[in-house]
Amino acid sequence: MFTIWSCQDPSDTSTSDHKSSSQYSDLVNLFERWRSFENPPLHDGAQDYRKATFELRHTKFRELQKELLAIDTSGWAIPEKVDWRIVWAEMNGYDFNDRVLRPWARDPAFYKSLWMERSDVPAHEGPTHHGTLEFWQYEFPLDESSKAKLLKELQAIPSLNKQAESNLTGNAKELWEAGIPTIATQVEDLKGLLLIPEIGNDPKLAEAVENAVKSTEGFVEWLIKESVNKTGESGIGKENYTWYLQNVHSVPLTWEDEVMILKRELARAWSSLKLEEHQNRNLPPLTEANTAEDFEKLTESSIQKFMEFLKDQEILTVKDYFEPALREHRGNFIPKEKRNFFTIGMHIDPLPLYSHFYHWFELAIMDNEPHASPIRRGPLLYNIFDSRNEGTATAVEEMFMDAGLYEDSPKSREIVYIMIAQRAARGLGSLYAQENEMTMVEAGGIHSDYTPRGWMKTEKELLLFEQHLYMRQPGYGSSYITGKYLLENTLAEFARIKEAKGEEFRLKDFFDQLNGMGSIPIALGQWEMTGVDPMEGM
Repeated sequence: MFTIWSCQDPSDTSTSDHKSSSQYSDLVNLFERWRSFENPPLHDGAQDYRKATFELRHTKFRELQKELLAIDTSGWAIPEKVDWRIVWAEMNGYDFNDRVLRPWARDPAFYKSLWMERSDVPAHEGPTHHGTLEFWQYEFPLDESSKAKLLKELQAIPSLNKQAESNLTGNAKELWEAGIPTIATQVEDLKGLLLIPEIGNDPKLAEAVENAVKSTEGFVEWLIKESVNKTGESGIGKENYTWYLQNVHSVPLTWEDEVMILKRELARAWSSLKLEEHQNRNLPPLTEANTAEDFEKLTESSIQKFMEFLKDQEILTVKDYFEPALREHRGNFIPKEKRNFFTIGMHIDPLPLYSHFYHWFELAIMDNEPHASPIRRGPLLYNIFDSRNEGTATAVEEMFMDAGLYEDSPKSREIVYIMIAQRAARGLGSLYAQENEMTMVEAGGIHSDYTPRGWMKTEKELLLFEQHLYMRQPGYGSSYITGKYLLENTLAEFARIKEAKGEEFRLKDFFDQLNGMGSIPIALGQWEMTGVDPMEGM
């Protein structure tokens, strides 16, 4: 494994330029300047990702790195040291993107501008440019300020598309080909905006949308024409992958460790499923909701049961805004022939998926009770939150099951193991694809073939979307299972320390502390909760 710059103990100032003690406020000040720098300047109204611009900004970036390493954290509380580590990881992410990932040069999907829905994690999954148009944030009717903002964002799309055709010089064949449908979808989404009277009947907004449509259609045509010249591999390889895990996403594992963990979870999920099926063999099957009325009854009873379980069983402190956040994403009835992996289970018992919707609780906390630390208040860059948000959402599916959520519905436990197997299979495939041992299509074969009951064979679009995302964002596909492992390890250490001190372990205390730390990597959360840094020595 190679190291570009060291995560030395910042309390060891022997190699730092500044020997004097530093204040936490020094870190906050640097963080604000770092985030300002990280957002690139504009070129013709759009963010500038040209090679020459990155080269011009390189010296300033190294100055910020050097300033961070010069901060002396001796005497700081662990949460403050964790914040230092977060800024360090983000700067590593910038460095890695510049040297290796280079999404602006290798990944056409990076240039998707229009986003119609909010992500269920703190920021969009995968590399995303800085000037995205978050249409879901707009409220109609638009006030003058919002209308001006929307117009400006629409007018930036043609400029960015033009720049993309110069910037995209990479040779990653699969990334290129899979990115074309992503940009093509933007054409249809833009056309949909014209159907909104307040946009379609406004001359300036309508013209901006039409120009964006024409530009995006031309961008798609260019991508298709250039795709025949792309012949290279898309994965980043084991060495790069491991460095990225440890130095950016704060995951104390290697590529090989992740392969082993995912293989183990895949085998465990399959064997546990078969044992559950054996135990439940004489029980009647669960009834699917095959009408909109039945689906409404099923989701309503499931929401009530879930919220009562969390409160009555003292799983965590239930905030007033949790249930509304869950209700907003309860799902809609889908005819049986059109269901994909997730909606198959949702129409049988929504609770396994609603457990995963812990995501929406975390986002509601961010919205309603922003963290006191400005470093943790918003989304961490480069999807650094993946082990926390995806890992927690996956872990609680089984944790809540083991805590008694399905005592009155034993066959629902089978759905939980199916979901774990699916996450392990797709993550394992993504690891082989990043090592270039498999193509994305072959990785999708593992994903599909090793998901029980053929539930991943129902929709090829979902399969392509997920493997494409995991190629674009190394570590994301495995984070569901490895983050689950890290959270389970944190819970074990938290409980062990309580027991050693003769203190009572309360599950509610664990989850409340977890929720109070913000969406930071699980390993850093474990450091804060236990006093032991899992990343030490990495």
